[in-house]
Amino acid sequence: MLPARPVIGFVALLAVLFALSYGAGAAAGPVAPGLHPAGGARTGGPAPAHNGDMGRMPGMDGMR
Repeated sequence: MLPARPVIGFVALLAVLFALSYGAGAAAGPVAPGLHPAGGARTGGPAPAHNGDMGRMPGMDGMR
């Protein structure tokens, strides 16, 4: 049988920490307000100029 007091105390501690972190995040606001347009979802702008491939890197021949 699990000891009830320590388990309840641990769950209460988790709840308090969650509430504090949620409150701090709500008070701080969005991290990057300009990251998304104010209208919501993206409308499909131009595609990125590259696909993210860095090409051949020196010294990485045996990695694949």
